[in-house]
Amino acid sequence: MPDRRDLANAIRALSMDAVQKANSGHPGMPMGMADIAEVLWNDFLVHNPANPRWPNRDRFVLSNGHGSMLLYSLLHLTGYPLDIEDLKAFRQLGSKTPGHPEYDPEIGVETTTGPLGQGLATAVGMAIGERVLAARYNRPGHEIIDHRTYVFAGDGCLMEGISHEACSLAGTLGLGKLIVFYDDNGISIDGEVKGWFTDDTPARFEAYRWHVVPDVDGHDPVALRAALEAARAEADRPTLICCRTVIGWGSPHKQGTAATHGAALGDDEVAATRDNIGWSHPPFEIPEDIRQAWDATSRGAAAEGEWQARLEAYRKAHPEAAAELERRLAGDLPPDWEPAASDFVADVSANGKKMATRKASEVALNGIGPVLPELFGGSADLTGSNNTWWSGSKAIGASDFDGNYLFFGVREFAMTAILNGLSLHGGFRPYGGTFLVFSDYARNAVRLAALMKVPSILVYTHDSIGLGEDGPTHQPVEHLASLRAIPNLAVWRPCDDTETAVAWRAAIESRGAPTALVLSRQGLEHQPRSEEQLAGIRHGGYVLRDPGDGEPEAIIIATGSEVALAVAAARALEEDGHRVRVVSVPCVEAFAAAPAEWRDSVLLPSLGRRVAIEAGITDFWRSWVGPGGIVIGVDAFGESAPAADVFAHFGLTVGDLTTAVKNLF
Repeated sequence: MPDRRDLANAIRALSMDAVQKANSGHPGMPMGMADIAEVLWNDFLVHNPANPRWPNRDRFVLSNGHGSMLLYSLLHLTGYPLDIEDLKAFRQLGSKTPGHPEYDPEIGVETTTGPLGQGLATAVGMAIGERVLAARYNRPGHEIIDHRTYVFAGDGCLMEGISHEACSLAGTLGLGKLIVFYDDNGISIDGEVKGWFTDDTPARFEAYRWHVVPDVDGHDPVALRAALEAARAEADRPTLICCRTVIGWGSPHKQGTAATHGAALGDDEVAATRDNIGWSHPPFEIPEDIRQAWDATSRGAAAEGEWQARLEAYRKAHPEAAAELERRLAGDLPPDWEPAASDFVADVSANGKKMATRKASEVALNGIGPVLPELFGGSADLTGSNNTWWSGSKAIGASDFDGNYLFFGVREFAMTAILNGLSLHGGFRPYGGTFLVFSDYARNAVRLAALMKVPSILVYTHDSIGLGEDGPTHQPVEHLASLRAIPNLAVWRPCDDTETAVAWRAAIESRGAPTALVLSRQGLEHQPRSEEQLAGIRHGGYVLRDPGDGEPEAIIIATGSEVALAVAAARALEEDGHRVRVVSVPCVEAFAAAPAEWRDSVLLPSLGRRVAIEAGITDFWRSWVGPGGIVIGVDAFGESAPAADVFAHFGLTVGDLTTAVKNLF
C-alpha cells in the first residue's frame, strides 16, 4: 500500500516530466505543494470526477496558476477526463493542458488563472455564491447547498493589490467556507523574496478578520491535516493556512532556489530527483497501486449520490424552491423572461422620457429585476452614482446572506473578479458598477471574463467628457476604444432609455460573453422609433433617421450622447437641402456580428460621405468612415468645466457636426 509521500511523489514526477517534455513551464510549485495537495484532495475535497459540473462540489482554485501541472496531475490521477496523453501534450497547441489553467468545466478546471491574485479574488466570488444560494434555498433539514472553496496561493498572489481588495472583503463578510493555502516558500522568479516582500502575512490576514493557522510544515501530512480540520471547524471567518514549503522539493541540486521556478529541471536533474525521492518509474508512468489509491471516482459517485437523495427529498418538501434553484444552476432564464423583457422594452419605447442612461439603467433593473431572482449586483462605492440599486435590492452582509446586492467598497478590480466567480459558481446573473474611467483598475479581470466567456455584466457610468467639472482625471477618453479592443466583450453605449433597455436585455441573454454597459451622467433625449427600428437595435447598429424623401447623400454615425447631436445636425442639414442618414451604433460588436446584408443596408457601402462622432479618441472610427470621411472626437485628455462648455471646447456641437458634413460636399 503506497504511503502519502508516494502519492505526493506521483504529482512531482508527472509535473517535472511534463515540464521537461515541453521544455517549458514551472516545476517548482507543483513539487513544493504536492504534499498539501495530497492531503486536501484525498482526505477533504468533496468532488466527483465523473461529473465535474456537480453543483454541490467543493471548488478548487489554483491561484498561483503557473504551477498548472499540479492541477493537471490531480485531475488526471483522481479520474477526470484528462488522460496521460493530455499531460504529455502540456503547453502544446490545442491541448487540454495549456501553460496556465484555462476555464474548462468538462475536465474540472474551475477558472482561468495565471495573472496572480485573480484566482484568489475569483474564489471569493465563488464563496459568496455558495453563501447566498444557501441562505436563499436551504431549509431546515434540507442543507442542499453546502460546499467549500479551497485556494492555493503563493507569495506573488499576496503581493498583488487585488489580494488586499478581495481578502479584506472576504473577512468583512465572514466567508467561513473559504480556505486558502499560502505557499510560503520564499522564492519568486527573481529569487529570494526577502528583498521585496517582508509582510507579516499572518498579522495582515488577522487584521482582515481571517482565521489564521500559522507556521504549518507544508511537507508534514499530520500537520496539514490538523490545519485543515481547524479551518473546517471555523464557521464565521475565512481561513489562511500558512504553509512553509521548499520550492522544487526533491530536486537535490535546485530545490529551494529560483532555478526550479520557471524552467525545466533538465534531464540530469530530473534523473537525480527520481533517485532522491525514490521514484524508479519511467516518465509518465504511474504504478497501478498508486493510481488506484488516487482514484476518486467511487468516492465522488457516493458523495453525489447521497446529495441526489437529499435533493429528491428537497424537491418533495419544497417543489417551487427546488425548481427555481435547479433552473438557476442550469443557467436557464425564467420561462416568463421573454414576454416580460419584450413588454418592458416596448413600454419604454412607447413612453420614453429624457433621462441619463445611468438612470435608464436603473429603470431597466426595476423592469426586469422582478422576474430574475438570479440577478445579483453591486457597486464599487458608487451605488447612487451608478444607479445599480433597484427597488427589489437587498444588501447581503456577514449576518444575512439572503439578498441580491453587495456594497463592494472601493474595490473595482476585486469586484470584477468576484463577479466572474459568481458567474462561474452558477446560479447568478451578476452585475457591478463603477465609473467608466475606473474600468482601467479592473481591466485584467474584464479580460479574463472575456477569455473565459462568462456573462458578467459591467455597468460603467459617467461615460465621457460630459462628466464636466470633475475634470480629466474622471473623464474617460480612450476607454471605449480600449474596451472594444478586448475580444469577446460586448460594449454597449446606448443613446437613450430605449437602447439602454435593449442593452440590458442583451446582457441578460448573453451566454458566452461579458457585457459592458457604458452609460451617461447627463440627460439624453428619448428618440422615437418605428417597430422596425426598435427591432434593429439588437443588431448593434441601425438607421435611426433617414431623410424625408430621396436617397441619403451622407451618413452620420454616432453612439451614446452624440446620437442626439447627430439627429439635430441631420435636421439642420435637411433644412439646407442635404439628405442625411443617422446611424446609431450602440454596440459595435453586435453590429459586426450581424448579417452582412443588414450591415450593408445600414451603412450603404457605395456612399462615401460619412462622418462619425463620439466623445472619445477618433482612431477607432476611421475605418468606418473611409478615406474620405471625417471623425469628430476627443484626442486629448478632458477639461474641468460644465459639460456644455467642455463639449464646445472639443468641437462636439451641432454646429461643428453640421459644418463637417457640409465639407464633404
